[in-house]
Amino acid sequence: MTLQLTATVERWPIAGAFTISRGSKTEAVVVVATITDGTCAGRGECVPYPRYGESPDSVMALIDAAAPHFAAGTVTPQTLLTLMPAGAARNAVDCALWDYIAKRDGKRVATLVGVKPVRPLVTAYTLSLGQPDAMRAAAEKAAHRPLLKVKLGGADDLDPARIAAVRAGAPAADLIVDANEGWIAGIFDRNMAACADAGVKLVEQPVPEGNDAFLRRGTCPVPICADESCHTGKDLPVLATRYDAINIKLDKTGGLTEALAMARAARDHGLDIMAGCMLATSLAMAPALLIAQSARFVDLDGPLLLARDREPGLVYDGSTVFPPAPEVWG
Repeated sequence: MTLQLTATVERWPIAGAFTISRGSKTEAVVVVATITDGTCAGRGECVPYPRYGESPDSVMALIDAAAPHFAAGTVTPQTLLTLMPAGAARNAVDCALWDYIAKRDGKRVATLVGVKPVRPLVTAYTLSLGQPDAMRAAAEKAAHRPLLKVKLGGADDLDPARIAAVRAGAPAADLIVDANEGWIAGIFDRNMAACADAGVKLVEQPVPEGNDAFLRRGTCPVPICADESCHTGKDLPVLATRYDAINIKLDKTGGLTEALAMARAARDHGLDIMAGCMLATSLAMAPALLIAQSARFVDLDGPLLLARDREPGLVYDGSTVFPPAPEVWG
């Protein structure tokens, strides 16, 4: 059947600003792919990420280049793995293709890929990087949430004070730390010790990709999760020697198809899984919820950090996120 693949760039304002070790932003820029046969249509959303050399223009160009293959009616989720490289563009197209197949066949994607039942899950809620007093105030406002993700990695010596301030502000919450590659070797031990003192459950990507060879799985006072070092299943043999967990993000794997295979392979390697996201709308979170069903940690709070979400969107009750309705995705 002949299909039409198109894409558009959208901009969604963030509630305030979102700050990590690499800088701040006030809007989420996403690309939405649509696949249609004229009767049924499927959508998928991705976030072009400059850290990986992506931009809205580069993602749109990759999607445009793939469009003639859909017009020929020969693309499946498996053939898409070789048609497009892993990354944000393929993620949008892969998720749109799964959504289209589900709507065409009248079945949920969860059923098609063998993930069931799909249940509500508790997601982390992210606190942006800032000065210790500001982060304590943010933690106090979010202290009712069961799981907080704390952005660290400041270009100073304040991370121990930051995590102590967050712990003081939210004494009952479980904490995850994400340093976004911001710790150099000289401060690694000190910052890990501060995280252990604060009862942190997991530290994401403390050191830069390519500078993590000194890590040894199971030897740090807090379990360590690979994020920027982890893209697709081919990375797992090395990561399994260094890290305790991996963060599976569909924008890195290049879609749900590779993410599902990667999750199975990660379990074979004895790695815990975090289901993560970029800052985006419910359309991007919905397929990631299928990965989250078997994850130890869930971090799918993108819509909670936006000034507004698309409608219809996912239902969030506090930190609990519910499975998508068919009109949202899948």
